[in-house]
Amino acid sequence: MDQTDELILAELSKNSRITMKELGGKVHLTGQAAASRVAKLEDAGVIEGYSIKVNSSKLGYRIHAFITIFTNSHHHQPLFSFLEAQERFILNNYKIIGDGCYLLECRFPSKEHVDEFLNGLSEHANYKISMVIKSH
Repeated sequence: MDQTDELILAELSKNSRITMKELGGKVHLTGQAAASRVAKLEDAGVIEGYSIKVNSSKLGYRIHAFITIFTNSHHHQPLFSFLEAQERFILNNYKIIGDGCYLLECRFPSKEHVDEFLNGLSEHANYKISMVIKSH
């Protein structure tokens, strides 16, 4: 991977819908050369896929929270089943070391949904919740 590949990744990270002609212009390549580089990055597994950014607030999910989970036992399947059933609220689920066992990034439409989620979660593990006030 060279500097041009890094520039390509930076541009695709900003806008993955950019045309190869536009991408090539931004990284000083032809559109065909840019497309070839992107294909090589995909084949090498550097680019794993493309995604969209969704405005959760516009979908009614106004509460953004991070929940650190502290498990009580080594048998996590009941917790995983609960989380799977609640996947509409979970943006990311990370297994971590340090303060806690798992870190959830969640979005909820209301305080009532947060309360219901936490009541269910407390049947499987202890937790600590942090709510986002403002993001930059």
